[in-house]
Amino acid sequence: MAIAESIKHYLENHGVKYDVIVHTHTSSSMRTAEAAHVPGDKLAKTVVLHDADGYLMAVLPATHHLDVERLSEALKRSLDLATEEELNALFKDCETGAVPPVGPAYNMQVALDKNLTEESDIYFEAGNHLEVIHVSGTQFQALQGKAELGYFSYHV
Repeated sequence: MAIAESIKHYLENHGVKYDVIVHTHTSSSMRTAEAAHVPGDKLAKTVVLHDADGYLMAVLPATHHLDVERLSEALKRSLDLATEEELNALFKDCETGAVPPVGPAYNMQVALDKNLTEESDIYFEAGNHLEVIHVSGTQFQALQGKAELGYFSYHV
C-alpha cells in the first residue's frame, strides 16, 4: 500500500517537502521507530478519541502514553477511545493501526502534545505499516491547523 491518498494530497496542497522512509512491516509505533531508524520521541503517533461532540485526534510522541483523563479535563470533554471499526470507517485509505497524525487531512480536530513542538524533525506513519514520512517540525506544526496544544501524555 502506498502513502494514504488523503495525506499525499494534503501535503502536496500545502507545498510541504517530505521524504519517505521505507522499513520492514511493523505493528506498533515504537517498532516503527526502530525499523525506520528514527528516534521514538520524533515519531508522532495518533490516538483517536470521541465523545458527543465528535472525533478528536490526539498526536503525541511514540515514546509516550496518552493520559485520556488529563486531555478530557483540559478540553472539558468526556473522551473515550475510538474503536477499530470506527477507525476503519474514518480512515478508509489507511491500513488498520497506521493512522497518520494529520487531523485536518481527515477534517478532524487535533490535540497536539507540546513535546512534539520541541522537535526539529518529525516522522509519522504514511497510512501503512511499511513507510514513514519525514517533515520538519515547523511544517508538521503548520499541518495541524488550529490544534489544541498541551502536555497530555507521559513518557513510557
